[in-house]
Amino acid sequence: MSGRERRLVRVEGVVQGVGFRPFVYALANRLGVTGQVRNDSSGVLLDVEADPDTLARFIAAVRAQAPPLAVVEKVESTVADPVGWPAFAIVASQTQAQRNTLVSADSATCADCLAELDDPADRRYQYPFVNCTNCGPRFTIVKDVPYDRPFTTMAKFPICARCETEYHDPADRRFHAQPVCCPDCGPRLDLLDSAGQPLAGPSLPTAAEMLRAGAVLAIKGIGGYHLAVLATDEPAVATLRSRKHREDKPFAVMVATVDDAREWCSLDAAARKLLSGWRRPIVLCDRREGTALAKSVAPGNRQLGLMLAYTPLHHLLLRAVGGPIVLTSGNTSDEPIAYEDADALARLGTIADAFLTHDRPIHIRTDDSVARSVGGRPMMIRAPADTCRSR
Repeated sequence: MSGRERRLVRVEGVVQGVGFRPFVYALANRLGVTGQVRNDSSGVLLDVEADPDTLARFIAAVRAQAPPLAVVEKVESTVADPVGWPAFAIVASQTQAQRNTLVSADSATCADCLAELDDPADRRYQYPFVNCTNCGPRFTIVKDVPYDRPFTTMAKFPICARCETEYHDPADRRFHAQPVCCPDCGPRLDLLDSAGQPLAGPSLPTAAEMLRAGAVLAIKGIGGYHLAVLATDEPAVATLRSRKHREDKPFAVMVATVDDAREWCSLDAAARKLLSGWRRPIVLCDRREGTALAKSVAPGNRQLGLMLAYTPLHHLLLRAVGGPIVLTSGNTSDEPIAYEDADALARLGTIADAFLTHDRPIHIRTDDSVARSVGGRPMMIRAPADTCRSR
């Protein structure tokens, strides 16, 4: 072990739920560093060995090359006696009495997962809960830290053999992706009537047909329930406004792509970047005149709150509907958003004609964030509760 040095490296910040351990694993193998990495209740702990120059490059890269969703706030290292680690490994997390770590925000579906969603040959074709290390639910499913599947609401879904293989494969982008799932082992959609009874027919196509016919739907998202109607259907939007007791406050509208957004609003570069970013906020934009948007969406308002689809379910639903939808918080005026299934049925049953729901529990509710472009620069108006410490 002559010439080798061992360091214990503590990394803090948003480093759980962002693919940080797989990133460290790949970096260590690329540089020839041996040791191990684990999550604990304070962040990520590395125990690593290499020659001093290699260790210095490795520790610098841990901060500088961290995954896109990571926010590294602190990197501290101490020298320890070498033990002769033969290889590098991701090891079991440790739970400590004091919990003081951050968990990533939920992230919009990435391009790779969207490609799988559209590929008839892929086993996750049109599966509304596709996700990977780089996207999907995080903050809203976490029940405790460290961030591992047993401490999330995904714990109720035993992982199948094929997903297990992906989870343990360093070459797979689902390597240590805690919400990994597929149609064989993951959440499932249901379409219920306003009393909570199952409706006949395939859930998503039937829900899209109901929206096109003027129905009000409650849709379970990542952080809570939303209420939806076809955004070009004036009677449907007016009905939603009346049932929700929302007199004139504008509704947000969800569209599939930035090109779709351009049909309804004028967008500068900052607005386009906000719309397509991983947070997918509602972005306030100047409305175009003469569109087919229902008058009751934003009465008397020159601006419109636009958002892009940010979950696989949204993408699939918008394609099936074939047009923009109003997507507003699942509540009546001044109430918190509904996120538990029984509470949603009780509170929204007089508003929604049907419920497009699923069996993945939401542990922490969140509202959609709101942003706008000011002088060509993005500005957050309502920021999400996007990270959490001990719960």
